[in-house]
Amino acid sequence: MPAASVLPRVAPVRVGEGERLRSVGLPGVTLTVRSRPPAREDLPPALYVHGLGGSSQNWSSLMAELDGVVDGEALDLPGFGDSPPPDDGDYSVTGHARAVIRYLDAAGRGPVHLFGNSLGGAVATRVAAVRPDLVRTLTLVSPALPELRVQRSAVPTALLGVPGIAALFTRLTRQWTAEQRVRGVMALCYGDPGRVSPEAFRYAVEELERRQRLPYFWDAMTRSARGIVSAYTLGGQHGLWRQAERVLAPTLLIYGGRDQLVGFRMARKAARAFRDSRLLSLPDAGHVAMMEYPGVVAGAVRELLTQTAGAGEAGRPAVTDTRS
Repeated sequence: MPAASVLPRVAPVRVGEGERLRSVGLPGVTLTVRSRPPAREDLPPALYVHGLGGSSQNWSSLMAELDGVVDGEALDLPGFGDSPPPDDGDYSVTGHARAVIRYLDAAGRGPVHLFGNSLGGAVATRVAAVRPDLVRTLTLVSPALPELRVQRSAVPTALLGVPGIAALFTRLTRQWTAEQRVRGVMALCYGDPGRVSPEAFRYAVEELERRQRLPYFWDAMTRSARGIVSAYTLGGQHGLWRQAERVLAPTLLIYGGRDQLVGFRMARKAARAFRDSRLLSLPDAGHVAMMEYPGVVAGAVRELLTQTAGAGEAGRPAVTDTRS
């Protein structure tokens, strides 16, 4: 694995209108942070954490919807987006959570409204459990929390964590074009891939082509997939469901009825596990509801923030349970 300081710059990462990127060097890790200039200076801070194979771009639509509501930043986790690999090669859920905590501690922005999708949902859950001082509210979109009966459509993703499978997959799919790969990913992650605009599809293809040229692309994917599988097998106080029960922050849970990676049946279990939760069920959404239905998700987030406004100094608010 080449040192982060000498990794090649393959191509520039796309920056959407109104967004900016910056690189933040921290002990053992360098993170790329995507942000939008806040509409005003008194907005509360928010941090967004993407899922396996994703990047901070996954949050661009929701960040735009919440412009004027929060001062949002989205991280590229180590090895993803434009962030180089971590120095220690640790792609576990704990390793990713450690990177998020290091960033929040260094930035001094906490407590934040913390968002997580898929792997990022597991990471955000761990952060909220071990560092409640850093999290004001928690919003989880299809969080990757352990399932006893994994959906059949999610098995190939889990298999990426098995040693040798990624190399075999790469050989078997060598002739696939970036367009074919992106269509496959969108068919897996979207409830209705037809909602993806031609422009968004083109950007996704360009980003995949860029990332496939990075020497650590598959290593980051496979080790992070392995990290999810390992987190699913942890018991005791380090188990993700046990940590979910320890989360003090008011929590918004968002699940899609057409999610092929995280079972929709897990929504009720999650709503019971997080002590101060409300549940938004979107029957037509897939695994990335914040990309498919950013306006609907933003509306639920605004409601969460309204319910919890002014509770920072007074301790935990008495929040009405709005589970649906």
